[in-house]
Amino acid sequence: MTSLRHNGSGADEPASPRDGYLDAARACILDIGWRRTTLTEVARRAGVSRMTIYRTWSDMRQLLADLMTREWTEVVVAAETEDEDAPDRTVVERLVDKLVRTVKVLRGNELFVRIVELDPELILPYLLDRRGRSQQLVLDLVEQALREAQASGDVRAGDPAAMARGLVLSAHGFVMSAHTMVDDTVTEAALEAEMRVVLTRTLQP
Repeated sequence: MTSLRHNGSGADEPASPRDGYLDAARACILDIGWRRTTLTEVARRAGVSRMTIYRTWSDMRQLLADLMTREWTEVVVAAETEDEDAPDRTVVERLVDKLVRTVKVLRGNELFVRIVELDPELILPYLLDRRGRSQQLVLDLVEQALREAQASGDVRAGDPAAMARGLVLSAHGFVMSAHTMVDDTVTEAALEAEMRVVLTRTLQP
């Protein structure tokens, strides 16, 4: 499963030249991995000169940061804006649905999977040292949703900023480590059900 923007045949045109460069970098990483991807290779795949790429990013780490921000933001926004199948569900149920959907789509995103498989150290700074831009987007969206739900009495009282961070920290475990907890005894579906219980009980008044 990929983010919405990259679903399908790939026939969609990039939104801007910069998006085209990021698309080329994404294709490189999927094909040959992060370590073998260079700005020169990105330029070749994008059909532009090396200097064109160097004028936008001075090194691959800067490019990767922008690529991951774009990719993860698309996953989050897709989950946030997706039409609800059951509009009669409670506020908490809808919020939990969005969180679970985000976790599932991110965990199945082909770029995310490729990075975790080949270059997991690229993810570690965002788990151990600092928040990334897409993580901050998630926090902002969740915090706003919590404030609105608290105002209507649908979510328990508490500091919405701290609550949002607690929810995101819980989600990190399901994104990064769920596969280590799946075996003949516990299925992925069973873990997803437990994630729903954890999130729901955290939010209920």
